Amino acid sequence: MTTKKLWLSLALVMASSFAVLIFFGNDIYRKAPPIPAKVVSETGEVLFTGQDIKDGQNVWQSIGGQTVGSIWGHGAYIAPDWTADYLHRESQAMLTALAAKDGKVYSSLAGEEQLVYKERMKRDLRTNTFNATENTITYSASRAKVFHELAGYYTKLFMSDPSFSTLRNQYAIQEGAIKDPERMRLMTTFFAWSTWVCISERPDGTQVTYTNNWPYDEQVGNVPSASLHLWSGFSVLLLLGCIALLVLYHVRNKEDEHVDLPTTDPLRNMQPTPSMKAVLKYIWVVSILILVQMLAGIITAHYGVEGQGFYGIPLDKFLPQSISRSWHVQLAIFWIATSWLATGLYMGPAISGHEPRYQKLGVNVLFIALIIVVGGSLTGQWLGVMQKLGLVDNFLWGHQGYEYIELGRIWQILLLVGLVLWLVLMLRALLPALKKKDESRHLLMLFVIASVAIAVFYAAGLVYGRQSHLAVAEYWRWWVVHLWVEGFFEVFATVVSAFLFCRLGLLRLQSATISVLFSTIVFLAGGILGTFHHLYFSATPVAVLALGATFSALEIVPLVLIGYEAYHNYTLSKSTPWIKAYKWPIYCFIAICFWNFLGAGIFGFAINPPIALYYIQGLNTTAVHGHSALFGVYGILGIGLMLFVLRGLYPNHHWNEKLIGTAFWMINIGLLVMVTVSMLPIGIMQGIAAIQHGYWYARSAEFMHTSTMQTLRWLRVPGDILLATGELLLVIFIIGLKTGWSLKDKRQ
Repeated sequence: MTTKKLWLSLALVMASSFAVLIFFGNDIYRKAPPIPAKVVSETGEVLFTGQDIKDGQNVWQSIGGQTVGSIWGHGAYIAPDWTADYLHRESQAMLTALAAKDGKVYSSLAGEEQLVYKERMKRDLRTNTFNATENTITYSASRAKVFHELAGYYTKLFMSDPSFSTLRNQYAIQEGAIKDPERMRLMTTFFAWSTWVCISERPDGTQVTYTNNWPYDEQVGNVPSASLHLWSGFSVLLLLGCIALLVLYHVRNKEDEHVDLPTTDPLRNMQPTPSMKAVLKYIWVVSILILVQMLAGIITAHYGVEGQGFYGIPLDKFLPQSISRSWHVQLAIFWIATSWLATGLYMGPAISGHEPRYQKLGVNVLFIALIIVVGGSLTGQWLGVMQKLGLVDNFLWGHQGYEYIELGRIWQILLLVGLVLWLVLMLRALLPALKKKDESRHLLMLFVIASVAIAVFYAAGLVYGRQSHLAVAEYWRWWVVHLWVEGFFEVFATVVSAFLFCRLGLLRLQSATISVLFSTIVFLAGGILGTFHHLYFSATPVAVLALGATFSALEIVPLVLIGYEAYHNYTLSKSTPWIKAYKWPIYCFIAICFWNFLGAGIFGFAINPPIALYYIQGLNTTAVHGHSALFGVYGILGIGLMLFVLRGLYPNHHWNEKLIGTAFWMINIGLLVMVTVSMLPIGIMQGIAAIQHGYWYARSAEFMHTSTMQTLRWLRVPGDILLATGELLLVIFIIGLKTGWSLKDKRQ
């Protein structure tokens, strides 16, 4: 296929995919579950208002939101999913209330009589009582009574009732997580409404709830719908068919590439410009962030077994789980993104051979801006969760409560400004190369497009507002998480690695350009609309489920040939004597292939079909995919890119192979042990529990704190130690490049 046809195909894929993504995004807006003006009982009592629901959502966000349990399956893993938990408790309390209304005790009734009450309870809960004309939802008398009971239950849990201290510890919720009774009242209304969405059938007569019958709870009639089975089967068949087509294409078009390898390192004599040298400080900051993120992860993992302390230290009083987890996730994004930004700033002048005026100043200004955003956002998150900010100030400066974009809106805007500044610096440096109409122009254009996408697509996180509907906020959140992190980061990674190999003279520009263009087309063909696979059960229309299942299956297709890429990279690492100087950056690219296949491919597809995710959304199987894909692919790529930059900044000496080699293997083996020995078995057992007893049970303290589950949590320690030690050795190695202990004899 010619380069021109590939560019046209890429343009067509992107234009059509985004058109569909936006069209059905508009459908999410139009068909979002109603937030009524008020919720009333049959007797006319106003239980809560629509404004209460919106304010309650903001209260939930202020305590950490998706870092304290989850809503609709999205969030953290230690505490319950509050919608599943509320629904189970509501159904149980309804049975008691309905029987009591008839003067009976439900638990003492015979099985057949209990079935009668179960049917009445199910009818009561599943009937959609929203009146569009009056803009109200009506609760039966029994349900209204249960609402008040559950408000009392959650008030005791989230405030400081001594009788709930054990449960708070098991959920890793700090004492007095909410201090104001009015805030507590508001949050219970948000829990009630978000649960109403899970159990109320859509008004279209399909007998399926707004969340596609999620969470699974057979007692209330939440069982897999026909569409779940249909689109799951279709996605698997489509996957198999597309894999066959890709293999056929690969066999027919793949030619053995013969490259006249350089006899010496082409980059050895490249003189770093002042702005390229200024990038070194970014790598030092990345090293610090890696260590802090590692510590936050250790603390967060330990909260799973000791929910309010760290080996007896009452850490939750000043660093609760919701903060440590927020920092762990946010710092991962920060250090990975910073390593990539640093590589881009280094490569710009290296590619073009041009150092624009004031480029070094721009690099330094951006560095200061990133420090301010990182420090300010982490501080704001702490202030928000510790309930030291009002609800509006918390949204602006504190904790937004949405995973991966926890930072307050002001910090979010400043980060976007920083990304735009980075893009300007990149384009200034690349402009002379872009003007040349040579063989490298196509690959360079892809590099620019990926850079523009990284800067621009983060802006999607600014579209929703403080009191946006949760279904709408989730739609835009996944634009950031899926399209920004999983989508265009992937494109950037592919282009950068190809550029590096071309600069080293190991690949021909023409073949690299065609390969990268084709890979980008295949990836984005599934990746853009694959965004919807995160939204199966987020109160979205059935069409979103169908599109998500279909196109996310295509994301797995390019990963089936990942073994060839790994072998190719390994061959390159041994192709000529001087390439040994780049051994560890190339080994990072090989590791990325492994983690792309295992983390994104195997573990990703395991939770991808709707019928699978129906039972295991938000269980530890999600954490398995998250850790192995985010750190295993993007994190290790960030490390590899840093090592490449460091090789350019310290070109004249061999490295301490033992130190960097030990770090590399400990990081990868540690991650593998952590994921497969602890997190994966926990996720599998949770999945079995969800299928047998209901989703609520798989997330309950009753199940999660059995001796078996506690043992599996402790089995994470060996992997954590290996991974943490590897990261520490990596930082020691980076420091040693400055002090000299990581440098050996001079290169010939």
